[in-house]
Amino acid sequence: MNPIQSLPLVNIKTAAGKSFSKLDLYYQHFGQPLGQAPVVLINHSLTGDANVAGPKGWWSALVGPEKTIDTNRYAVLAFNIPGNGTKGQLFTTPEDFHTGDIASFFLAGLKYLGVQKLHALVGGSIGGGIAWEMAVLEPQLANYLVPIAADWKANDWIIANTFLQQRILENSNNPLEDARIHAMLTYRTPQSFSYRFDRTKNKELGVYNIESWLTYHGKKLANRFHLDAYKLMNHLLASINIERNGAQALDLIQKIKSEIHLVAIGSDLFFTPIEDQKTLALIKPLKASIFYHELNSIHGHDAFLIENEAMEEILTPLFN
Repeated sequence: MNPIQSLPLVNIKTAAGKSFSKLDLYYQHFGQPLGQAPVVLINHSLTGDANVAGPKGWWSALVGPEKTIDTNRYAVLAFNIPGNGTKGQLFTTPEDFHTGDIASFFLAGLKYLGVQKLHALVGGSIGGGIAWEMAVLEPQLANYLVPIAADWKANDWIIANTFLQQRILENSNNPLEDARIHAMLTYRTPQSFSYRFDRTKNKELGVYNIESWLTYHGKKLANRFHLDAYKLMNHLLASINIERNGAQALDLIQKIKSEIHLVAIGSDLFFTPIEDQKTLALIKPLKASIFYHELNSIHGHDAFLIENEAMEEILTPLFN
């Protein structure tokens, strides 16, 4: 078992002016003791959490003993984004936070734990956006920066989708279920749905299997997630932006000392691969240590949670 632990962040203030005399930052630790092995930090996605390994770990196919991120060799940390509902921690005013605040909380957590250097800073989706923000705040933090199905900004497409999500969360009679159903349409692809369901019907329920599957995922999230947590996470997703303080991405990314590995998914309809390709084209002439990997899959944004062998092929050289 890798229990949820907490550490206190004291006397902190968000960029919007929200003050906390104490804020509990919840985390989980897998593998080797801190101080005795290289450290890997993994940032979770929108409705994920810090449980990245073990029997119920959301990335247990890649994180664990003798796996790609080998817990026999590494100390693996994952923080819960404050307000995601862990241990009942919720906030009712999402506008008090942006992802830069979350990045600073995570950096404070590492400092509290005595971690000055990371072997790798990895994040998927919004977790990758937070990883970008951490790397900008602490350019020498990690040997490797690995944002997966992510970007250093929320572009207009992300903002449009989070705007719709917000309207669903505020106006639906079943906000969590309906928001999740909409979200699944951006996390997967038409080809993925056709491959899995092929217009078949659930004879018991008298509906298409795709409808039954979407309903199942809506109810599943509603049973385990809190509305306030979803509202906060949706707001944070729209707030990703390393340029928020006026500096330009080119200048900020140049200063990051990490070897940067952009991992895009060719069929991603959410964080589309063109954004990583534009970042590579912008930065590569001035920073040789930035690389682009594209995972080929029909499954879209969620492919980094599905295509384990392809992810292993991309990540293994960084952890070998």
